[in-house]
Order: sequence, then structure tokens, then C-alpha cells
Amino acid sequence: MLILLPPSEGKTAAVRGNPLTLDDLRLPVLNPARAKIIDALVELCTTRPEEAVDILGVPKTQPELVTLNAGLNDAPTARADRIYTGVLYDALSPATLSPAAKRRATSRVMVTSSVFGLVGLADRIPAYRLSGDTTLPGVGGIQAHWRSHLGAGLTEALGDGLLVDLRSGTYAAFWRPDEVSARTATVRVLHEHNGQRKVVSHFNKATKGRLVRALLESGANPRTPAKLADAFRDLGWTVETGPATKTGTQLDIVVAEI
Repeated sequence: MLILLPPSEGKTAAVRGNPLTLDDLRLPVLNPARAKIIDALVELCTTRPEEAVDILGVPKTQPELVTLNAGLNDAPTARADRIYTGVLYDALSPATLSPAAKRRATSRVMVTSSVFGLVGLADRIPAYRLSGDTTLPGVGGIQAHWRSHLGAGLTEALGDGLLVDLRSGTYAAFWRPDEVSARTATVRVLHEHNGQRKVVSHFNKATKGRLVRALLESGANPRTPAKLADAFRDLGWTVETGPATKTGTQLDIVVAEI
């Protein structure tokens, strides 16, 4: 089983640690595509920092984010599960998983990244600022870049297991699971209030973090979308299964307002 998460917009920069070594990351097949983005990002933020603010959508009150990108090659690194912060990762709380669940997280969970394509939770990376919908000089659209390169990495990471896709829309555009749709489950969280169901961003992220945490702690390793739905139900979640499509079988996790 491979669980795909979106990155967090906010990141916590490492205070100390060795600089980035691409060869130490999982899925070295992605290294040429990673290097192209890093080189373009460093060049932009080093030589044209004022232009970088607009291109990268950096708040004018946070110019340090441009400086952060300019130093990507020399910045200290930390495990990805310490770099990525925010609602989803707070709810997942990787540091407080049981030892067995931590081992499962290391092998089964990967984060979609604008810079690195995919990273494992134990991969050591620097903090960066690059949204998935950016058009980067020297590279072009980030989504299009990864659509051209990510397939080989995902095929390797997935093997013959089940893909559990929790990516947000921006990062889902990096790669479409057409060829493995029969063993792909796309998970959506619906907030139910006064008989109405809708996706609420903050609530959606927190629930996805709790879903992944519960799945890792349970030790369940379903191999089909139907078995995954059963595993979530066994863990106490309300699940509705949609039809199979070219992007997989949609599982709706319905959570009533407390």
C-alpha cells in the first residue's frame, strides 16, 4: 500500500543538519527532474529576488522565503515529517506514532512535493517555498513538469499494492492514476451539518491526518478499494463508496459536526 499526501504550505526549516543530497532520497529515478527544479529555483531567487516574490506568490512581508529558496543547496535538512507542518501533519503526528506504525509510515507514506516530486517521511530535505500551481522560469508549469516525470517514480513506489490518494486538487494534477485506477482509492472527507455535506478545508485536512494515523496504527494493509473501505469502517469511520472511474474508486468519509 502507498499513501499519497499533499505537502503543507507552511514548513519548519531545520536549524541544523547536513545539506541536501539527492542520492539519499527515495526514488532516485526522479533526481534529474528534481535537480532541474532546484537549479531553476535557486537561480531565480539568487539573481532576481524581486521578480521571485511575484512569480512564487511570496507575501511582501516575508522576503525571507526567497532567501530560503536561494540557499536550497546549502541549507540544513531534516526528515520530511519534521519539515512539513500544518493541520494534516499535526493530526497525523508522526513523532507520536507507535514504533510499528512509524515503520509502516516510513515505507507506506509519501508526500507530493513541487520541488522533489515525491518524498518519503524519513527523507531529509530543506524547507522551501514553491506552490504546485507555479510557472517557474526555466522549467515551465510545475504540474506539467511532474506529469512528464512522476510516473516512473510512482510505479516504482507503488509496486503491486493499493494506492490511497489523499492529494489535494493542485497536487493530484502532478500525476493521474489511469493505468492503476482499479487499485486506486481517492479519499474525500465530507463535513455533514444540518443535513448538508460539503468539503471544509481545515476540517478536511485534520480528518485526513487522523485517517492515516488510524490506518497506520491498525496495521491494516488492504489491497483493494473495497477492502480499504472495510478497514476504515472497522476503525469506526462512516464510509460511502462511489463508482470506479479512470482516477480510481472514490471513498467519501462522512463526518458529522459534533
